Amino acid sequence: MNSVTVIHVGDFKEKYFKDAENEYIKRLKAFCDYKTVCIKEESSFGEDSEKLIARALEKEAAAIRAAVPKQALKIAMCIEGKQLSSTELAEVFAKESRPICFIIGSSFGLDESLKRECDMKLSMSKMTFPHMLARVMLAEQVYRANAINAGKKYHK
Repeated sequence: MNSVTVIHVGDFKEKYFKDAENEYIKRLKAFCDYKTVCIKEESSFGEDSEKLIARALEKEAAAIRAAVPKQALKIAMCIEGKQLSSTELAEVFAKESRPICFIIGSSFGLDESLKRECDMKLSMSKMTFPHMLARVMLAEQVYRANAINAGKKYHK
């Protein structure tokens, strides 16, 4: 049984996002140990200078590093990452024996040094989505990948 950790910066403000994520987490109990870890978003409120954003991303990266499970396959969720089909993601799960850790940054993304440390960079789409929606989409895709590997009819 795979162990999946999703480390995310910031938490839901909208209940409907949390409800949707919880539905997939409930379904995932049959396939894997799935947990989420919330990292506090560093404040750069009212400031969008590159220097302040970079400092906030560095602080978030330090907290993320401390939360990553030991020996986990680290996957940075970022727009410049590789796009995989659902079946290709299922292959990653099928081949991997280590814990899998997905990392979702804030609306400013992830620190560049943290992305370089990851084993894989993954993008959901060339389109831009709210970073909180990424948690719901990721939970669904992890569920879909596990359903594919289990031969369930969920994946069409």
